[in-house]
Amino acid sequence: MKKLLPIIFLSFIFLTLNFEAKAKKYKINEVVENKFYFNKRFIMNLPEGKWTVIGRYNQDYYGIRGKVYTLVRIENKTILESIEIGEMNTAGIFPTEVSHAIYEVIFKDKYDGCYERPEYYLVKVFKKGSTHNCIVIGHSDVYRDFFTPDDPDATNASIKKWIRDNKIQLPKVGLTSFHAYYSRLVKGKWYLLNYGIDPNILNAPKNNFISEESSEYHKNNISKYPEHQKIMDRWVSISAQRHLEFENIVEALDAHKLDLNNLLPLKSLNSENLSSDIVDQINKLNNLYKNGALTKDEFEKAKKKLLN
Repeated sequence: MKKLLPIIFLSFIFLTLNFEAKAKKYKINEVVENKFYFNKRFIMNLPEGKWTVIGRYNQDYYGIRGKVYTLVRIENKTILESIEIGEMNTAGIFPTEVSHAIYEVIFKDKYDGCYERPEYYLVKVFKKGSTHNCIVIGHSDVYRDFFTPDDPDATNASIKKWIRDNKIQLPKVGLTSFHAYYSRLVKGKWYLLNYGIDPNILNAPKNNFISEESSEYHKNNISKYPEHQKIMDRWVSISAQRHLEFENIVEALDAHKLDLNNLLPLKSLNSENLSSDIVDQINKLNNLYKNGALTKDEFEKAKKKLLN
């Protein structure tokens, strides 16, 4: 995962890519606002603000070639948000070679991948043959992961140089999400996205522990830090909503889509007619369901009863 998309920490945005016959080649340090034209097919609506292109390179892995862009939003010489998006083209490559390459990167990489790891907060995967649809949500010790990662190939040297040359600061802690989809039945493209945020964007409480293992956001620690748990729950909901949009963008087949309904923000919570007590009760039910204390049927029945 990190070999294909070496990333700092990635953006808190709802990605929207529209099909339009327009493309643009961006230069390093070019400032972009409103829309990012990844290629002739994909146009991304950017969040408000000025985004700087700091990475642009071609990728070749096991004969699968593609393009990757990295954009960041900076305030006061500190990166607050960034997004890295990659599209790999498998056309013209023998299916067995494609399957092997994807399996090695997504499911067998010893550093990261779409499989359960102690440091991951949540993993959801659909896998059938070489087809996969994946979301991974977690946290990051940003400086360590960027400058001295376990995987020596995890970050891009040109991006490191850009950070140093421009005297840019990174947050100490990041919340991250990774999204990937591939199916030979859908255009022969392999799509990969990384996101992340400085938790302060979500008005998060202070972090007293920075390392990946000791972080308040680690799944083995977070129950001791209820305010951090609230931030992570919000991040999970944001990431789940984003993944649904990602699936639509890449035209994932219905049979390949993930069931993320229990992770999504409840639309009813936006209603001014709901009391704060009901909102709290629904959130508690949602947490019980995510933790396995309630079945899906029990959760839906209890939620319906509250809303009625």
